[in-house]
Amino acid sequence: MISATARSSPPQASARAGRVADPTGTPQASLLDTDDARLWRRRVRHDIRHELGTIIMLASAVAVSDDIGPVSRERVEALIGETRWLDHLLRQLEAEEEGPVPAGPERVPVDRLVGEIVAGLRLSSPRRISYAADAAWAHIDPLALWRAVRNVLDNAHRIARDHVEVRVGVEADWTVVQIDDDGPGFGAGPSGLASLGLGIVSDLVAEYDGLIEIRGCELGGARVRILLPSSEGP
Repeated sequence: MISATARSSPPQASARAGRVADPTGTPQASLLDTDDARLWRRRVRHDIRHELGTIIMLASAVAVSDDIGPVSRERVEALIGETRWLDHLLRQLEAEEEGPVPAGPERVPVDRLVGEIVAGLRLSSPRRISYAADAAWAHIDPLALWRAVRNVLDNAHRIARDHVEVRVGVEADWTVVQIDDDGPGFGAGPSGLASLGLGIVSDLVAEYDGLIEIRGCELGGARVRILLPSSEGP
């Protein structure tokens, strides 16, 4: 086994401040902007993508083996799904570093995508996570929708006492993803991660003419609603 201390290091890693100074001591461009640093990041991303592929391959072999039960197989399949989303996210990050990437919306079955996210979280959570959905569609980048729902659901799950309730449906011309929790309510818990997550969600859905609503709910905690223009046609 290779020692965990034998890691790749970024170029000029000894410059801990992250900036290069000329002989007069004047700060110059950030190390992150140098060609060597960009090459190093590209190589690290390549290695990460390779490892994600290896995890998917190994987990897939476990999923089809005869020596695990149905619950374990379900967990492994959820792990494969999560790893694939991470791979998509890494590829998008790599593409955006090469230049602006235009949004690539497609007609997405929102109820099925959200159901996949909920199913994975249920397998790893001690909390009750209920899910109800009607068929609902939206034109959106699937990765953007996955990121938006994961951020809201992770916030709700982290602050909930026992119960998170997820619903997907169509209201008028909107496809709605609604997430309720029985926590202390919005603003009553730790604000750092929640604020960051909701900021990410707001930016993601705004790119597709969507909205985010936050209010109280019958469970006693917060209700967050992601609204996207409904896409019932082909």
